[in-house]
Amino acid sequence: MHVLSLVGPDAAARAVADRLASRLGEDGSVAEVHRTETDVEQHDGPSGAKFEFTAGSWSATGRDRSLSDLLADLAPDYDYALLVGFPEADVPQVRIGDAAGTDSDTPAEVLFEAASAADVDPEEVRTALAGTEPYETLESLVAEVKRSEDAPYSGAIATFTGRVRAKEEDDDTPTEFLEFEKYEGVAEDRMDAISAELEERDGVYEVLMHHRTGVIEYGEDIVFVVVLAGHREEAFRTVEDGIDRLKDEVPIFKKESTTDEQFWVHERQ
Repeated sequence: MHVLSLVGPDAAARAVADRLASRLGEDGSVAEVHRTETDVEQHDGPSGAKFEFTAGSWSATGRDRSLSDLLADLAPDYDYALLVGFPEADVPQVRIGDAAGTDSDTPAEVLFEAASAADVDPEEVRTALAGTEPYETLESLVAEVKRSEDAPYSGAIATFTGRVRAKEEDDDTPTEFLEFEKYEGVAEDRMDAISAELEERDGVYEVLMHHRTGVIEYGEDIVFVVVLAGHREEAFRTVEDGIDRLKDEVPIFKKESTTDEQFWVHERQ
């Protein structure tokens, strides 16, 4: 799922989101996420959220839900998510009006800047968005392999998830976060080649890999490998070989930040 934040005056951002949704909807499914500052009264009771469904659409209010939680819920079912009212989100941005040409504390990639909503070219934004890293989760990758034409012949899905651990031994200095950088173009091409080679095995139908980049905090997921296969034996064997080859062959560089220091792992090795 590709995620895009529309940053600027609310009316302009909403107008651009609607225009982009119409264009992107020609390529896939689109979810719009709007933040509102209006207080909504919560009903008493054990429920932490309220959902309303009318005329084929729904709205929701709730507590204790982060933007990451919401995107994780959307990723298995949508190709695009358009955010309005989330200038702090570290996702690709379109900046409109007063927001254009301004500096931001958020290290977000700016795809397009325009003086007004009318100046935003949906086709140009679509092209730029296609070149950004998608937002993937284990669930979204599993959902993708389940949609495979070969799914009727599959009796197994094996997965691997790598995450940020705090320490290996009790006396280790705790890791706070990791930062990953890919050798652009080369890393993605190598992962695609590994997946294609593994899919040549008998009984293996789909192999998907995704490695996140940027800052990833302790406890968060880093990398996923998902294998759709006829039986568990080839599924288990292929998912293990997949993560081993990704670690050995794909040029991805890791910086570790502990409570005491920062260092590039490959320089230590």
